[in-house]
Amino acid sequence: MEKRLEIDDISELVEAVKEYIDDDEVIKNICKAYDYASIVHKNDIRLSGESYMHHPLNVAYTLTKLNADPDTLCAALLHDTLYIGNATLEDIKEKFGDDIADLVNGITKINKLNLSADTEDHINYYKKIIVGLSEDVRIIIIKLAERCQNMRTLWAIPEDKRREKSKETLEILVPIAHRLGLGELKTELEVLSLKYYKPNEFISVEEQLDNTEEERQQIVDNMIKEVSKILDANNIEYEIKGRAKSIYSIYNKLSKGKKFSEIYDLYALRILVNTVPECYQVMGIIHSVFKPMPKRIKDYIANPKTNMYQSIHTTVFGPFDKLYEIQIRTYEMDRIAEKGIASHWSYKEKGKGLQDNMEQKLQMFRNIMEINEENESANDFVSTVKNEVLGNSIYVYTPRGDVFELPKGSTPIDFAYRVHTGVGEKMVGALINDSIAKLDQELESGDIVKIITNKNATPSIEWINMAKTSQAKSKIKAYFTKMDKVEAITKGKDLFLKEIRRRKCSINDVMDKLDIILSNLKLESEDDLYYSIGVGKFTSIQTVNIAFKEEETKEDFVLDKILNKQDTVSDYKNDVLVSNIADIKVTLAKGCKPIKGDPIIGYISRGQGVVIHHKDCKNVSHDERVIDVKWNQNTTRKYDTQINIIAINKENTLVDIINMASSNNISVSKVNTIYNQDTNTYELSIKVSDLETLNKFFANLKRNSDIKSVERVFV
Repeated sequence: MEKRLEIDDISELVEAVKEYIDDDEVIKNICKAYDYASIVHKNDIRLSGESYMHHPLNVAYTLTKLNADPDTLCAALLHDTLYIGNATLEDIKEKFGDDIADLVNGITKINKLNLSADTEDHINYYKKIIVGLSEDVRIIIIKLAERCQNMRTLWAIPEDKRREKSKETLEILVPIAHRLGLGELKTELEVLSLKYYKPNEFISVEEQLDNTEEERQQIVDNMIKEVSKILDANNIEYEIKGRAKSIYSIYNKLSKGKKFSEIYDLYALRILVNTVPECYQVMGIIHSVFKPMPKRIKDYIANPKTNMYQSIHTTVFGPFDKLYEIQIRTYEMDRIAEKGIASHWSYKEKGKGLQDNMEQKLQMFRNIMEINEENESANDFVSTVKNEVLGNSIYVYTPRGDVFELPKGSTPIDFAYRVHTGVGEKMVGALINDSIAKLDQELESGDIVKIITNKNATPSIEWINMAKTSQAKSKIKAYFTKMDKVEAITKGKDLFLKEIRRRKCSINDVMDKLDIILSNLKLESEDDLYYSIGVGKFTSIQTVNIAFKEEETKEDFVLDKILNKQDTVSDYKNDVLVSNIADIKVTLAKGCKPIKGDPIIGYISRGQGVVIHHKDCKNVSHDERVIDVKWNQNTTRKYDTQINIIAINKENTLVDIINMASSNNISVSKVNTIYNQDTNTYELSIKVSDLETLNKFFANLKRNSDIKSVERVFV
């Protein structure tokens, strides 16, 4: 039996709660929250002319359709007592406890912010929404239910405010409802928002329908009777529902370029059964009577969506010359599809009331918050929220069939870090649909992605610019921040011990006074001390002096600088040095592609400065424009070159080659495979730091008996 849209009395709310909660103490607390809110709002009237309590009562009633837990229902009844009423947070805590008070406080913070033309308010609204999601998802679900109830009486506010609220609902709240799998709330919010935000488009869709909503529902009801007869005849235990497609859904498809005649699911049925095998049985029975439409069968049971949605979809040619979309699923699948994350609430559970796998689902919101913590600009924060939380998604698979949701535009780097941070950090390459792929290649829905890892591999700083998601970017940044800190700690410890040895002191004597040093410098740990020395915040002489209560003299300071001086680094910026000429333009030849360590010569050219060639390059004429050059030993970049590998045609040979390259700190940027009967030729474009590294790589390759030959290619 379908629930009413709205109610008028607390007794009706209690009856709705009793359908899934059998606990007298819980019911008493809900009634207590209602009574408290009624006293707070006794003089408040809604703009629609209704008593104010009609609003929180129906927000709570809407949440019962999601089987919300008792704390959420109480918070829904109390949600405006701080913002509209004169209640205090301390009073709510005293009467209802910390959990309910936190929910009420959270929704109050969000409601104090309105979407406006002011950029800062707009940004703050996004932040509050996402913070709410990252702290307790129930805050946002209360907000969604509250907005839904408000939208039903939106006619009571001025037209400009109606448009503003509708725009805000469509752009921010509807996508979040979709992300959380709250199908019923999402649909109602969409239709009401379109009605007030784009009234002309709303009317246009209505006019294109050849019948009223009631008439369309009658067509659906007639189809329900036909399908019921078939299922009854086959002794299937089932429940069947039907609906006419919402005006917003029709508008959305039309706005994407579809013609009205191409919308095949104006009429939809949903069949619920007990087991998965029965889902497939029902589909077969229906197809035996009603002809299915080609390419309109989708199996989300075998391949669930990442929001846990499972169902079989098929479109059939039914009576009355109409097309009907039929969804077939189990009762459990339907519960998840309609209630989303809320389907995992259990009022008997303590804490947040969400299962562990739902915590993983909410992780995307927490990843977004890392941007705010890293002092990114406010506009970057909003841009990321729009792209990663509210934007378009793709669904990609592991070779085992596990599905991952990523923002559109994501790369294998994003995929690897979404699987696990350890996978991202050990990645050396990726296969997309069994073909080698660049790490910055954009993934598409349906791609099967295999990440190639090596236990000795480490991330590249260049990945930050290749990654799309804030999660991947923040993990890569964190890795290099950690590595920089480790290096500084190692350097600082070395300087500290060196100073102790210079003084011919006992290391144990100094370490016994470590607490004195840390206290004096206001540091917490030994590593903090070494890090401070390593980055130059304190000198080693200064820190050891503290242990012996000595003051650092000017002579000590100078001595410290002399003892701990670093090798000077050449200020030349070019990879190659040209004798007696500073800051001259230098270009590496694209044909022979010299790498550091190769014998090289320079050729003076017009427009390119000095072009550097391999000494044996056939493209250089040895005339008066040839000059002596040498490699700058202080450079650490990688150089492009090409190699060809011929190997026996065996599975995973290419993966082995990429792994060997990574082990030698060589990046593979492109692979072209030429297939033969017994062997494959792999043409690799690689980046390598120097000739010595390349030769070592060649030697490792030649030890593999499956590899027949390896050569470097000079064009």
